[in-house]
Amino acid sequence: MAKEGNAAARWTSELCFDVTSGSGHTLTLDSEKAAGPSPMELLVVALAGCTGMDVISTLKKMRQDVRAYEVKVHGVRAEEHPQVYTAITVEHVVTGHAVEERAVERAIELSETKYCGVSNTLNKTARLTTSYQIVESGE
Repeated sequence: MAKEGNAAARWTSELCFDVTSGSGHTLTLDSEKAAGPSPMELLVVALAGCTGMDVISTLKKMRQDVRAYEVKVHGVRAEEHPQVYTAITVEHVVTGHAVEERAVERAIELSETKYCGVSNTLNKTARLTTSYQIVESGE
């Protein structure tokens, strides 16, 4: 069965909208970025969250001793409208004890090629580049 996505946006002022997701969560969007993130910012936020959830879930299944994990995303947009993202870099920083490099590589690969719908949507217009760093945390 196909999954659906639903949202409703209610204009509040200037270029601000309160947006409610189909699951009932509400946030404020603001193209001036004063009251909340812009819609385009949410795309890179969604990418960070989507790939992060995939990678940490996979690393846990691989029984890797991850103690901290961060995903940093940087997007570059076209100058001309509609100003789509043309290049996006994703950096994974995995901190843990004896975390295997191959496990991190595989978890990222699975996210990029199979599980993360956000990256698979964005890579239609943007060149996605991924890197990772493993930080040893000791005992």
